[in-house]
Amino acid sequence: VTKFKMPVDFRSLLDKQMVGPSTEALAESDFPVQSFKPKVQLPFERIPGQNPRKVEVERRRRLYLTFDIAELLASKGIDSNQLMPRHYDPDNMPPIEETKYSVFPIYLPLKVFDNDEFDCRTPEEWISLGLEPGSSDRKPVPGKALLPTDDVLGHEDPKSQELIYKWIDVGVLDYDKETDLYLVHKTDKKGLVRDEEGRPILNGGIMPEG
Repeated sequence: VTKFKMPVDFRSLLDKQMVGPSTEALAESDFPVQSFKPKVQLPFERIPGQNPRKVEVERRRRLYLTFDIAELLASKGIDSNQLMPRHYDPDNMPPIEETKYSVFPIYLPLKVFDNDEFDCRTPEEWISLGLEPGSSDRKPVPGKALLPTDDVLGHEDPKSQELIYKWIDVGVLDYDKETDLYLVHKTDKKGLVRDEEGRPILNGGIMPEG
């Protein structure tokens, strides 16, 4: 009798045995799986005639992934680049024919019109979606933010007329209850939330040394 000897390249042998398509998430992601799951008001125990809770969650998840906020606003005739107020420039006022219904430029910030009456989760609940079971590290939560494409000028003068604002994929890192603001970080080309050294940003960006 001889003992079983495991090949050195065991992982490569398993990779060669993959047959057909797989439902496994092969793409690397810095977001927890549960952060993409929608909130569903259904009992955990299935009532006869109703869809199982897991089926309804998966259906809504796929439905929400098909939505794009930029396209939804554009379908209503809203230009996302015009949502951010800019510095008043009397020398470059557009003619009345071009303004259609309004002569005045946008000057009120979006937060004036913010209404959380129908939000399905509180900010604390959204942030807690970054916590994975059995882990003490809190990962980012996926989101979309209306941000300037030029980061340097955007930080120096967010109301500059030269800035172009677009809806950008971000990772939500933290939430400040006093200011009612979220801390977000733009994703890279691979959809990851990494710092300058390529490390995942955890726990709202707070380093172990403080």
